[in-house]
Amino acid sequence: MASSLRTSVFATAVFLGFFGVETQAQTRVRGTITAVDGDTLTVEGKERVALSDKTEIVFTQPIALSEIKPGDFLGVTSVRRPDGTLSAIEVRRFPKPVNPGHRPFDGRDDQTMTNAAVGAVVQSASGRELTMTYEGGAQKIVVPEGASVSTLVSGNRGQLVLGAPVNLTHDANRVALRIQVSPSKK
Repeated sequence: MASSLRTSVFATAVFLGFFGVETQAQTRVRGTITAVDGDTLTVEGKERVALSDKTEIVFTQPIALSEIKPGDFLGVTSVRRPDGTLSAIEVRRFPKPVNPGHRPFDGRDDQTMTNAAVGAVVQSASGRELTMTYEGGAQKIVVPEGASVSTLVSGNRGQLVLGAPVNLTHDANRVALRIQVSPSKK
């Protein structure tokens, strides 16, 4: 019986790992780096997170919206305007598709996240507009002049500096698994 149980647990772990299902609890932290002390970051003065050799760091390299082309895969954080249209806050180009679809973001009714392929980029009466397509739907999103537009590239520890905005996940031991860092505004 013990052998059968071990085999079942092993098979379940392999299945979950193969299909990319997370097998450990993760916590998301967003904010600005307020302290760097060796292998420890502090975010917003209260969230202390350790770095390890396995921590993945990606950098949001600013680009022009004109560099976005049909077929590119983007993650677009938007706010819903009173008239129901979506206005981009942040546009990120990903190297490969990640979690396609359209959903509420950060638990707010007025914010959305759309991860999808670009169907079209056009100049409309309301500004620059992206048509984003994903299985089962499409969204039109206006990109105002002040929206952040970037592409994700491999990052390094040298980019983890005071004032840099981060979006990271850590495990139950508070060890960073993945850190997305943006240029410091200082």
